[in-house]
Amino acid sequence: QVQLVESGGGLVQAGGSLRLSCAASGFIFSWNTMRWYRQAPGKQREYVAQITSDGYTNYVDSVKGRFTISRDNAKAAVYLQMNSLKPEDTAVYYCALRRGTDYWGQGTQVTVSS
Repeated sequence: QVQLVESGGGLVQAGGSLRLSCAASGFIFSWNTMRWYRQAPGKQREYVAQITSDGYTNYVDSVKGRFTISRDNAKAAVYLQMNSLKPEDTAVYYCALRRGTDYWGQGTQVTVSS
């Protein structure tokens, strides 16, 4: 079955960096678009970034120029490099596979202190 396992979250000061990882299994990773979402306390889950099977990327405006999504098909992993972090980036970050049926990881907490 599909499994998505995120890691790499933590507590960082504003202006710092974190790199999130998502290890995927149970499907043909290289064929699929992978996405990152986040959910801040009291807010709806929001889209952050995606990378297609061909490596094309897309970002929500609020993270453009600061976050970079990448993938390693050999490792079946997707990454989110987050630089210049802001307190408003504080959220639980989720890796997602959405293709009719939605699959989500358990999430990893990112907390940015001011």
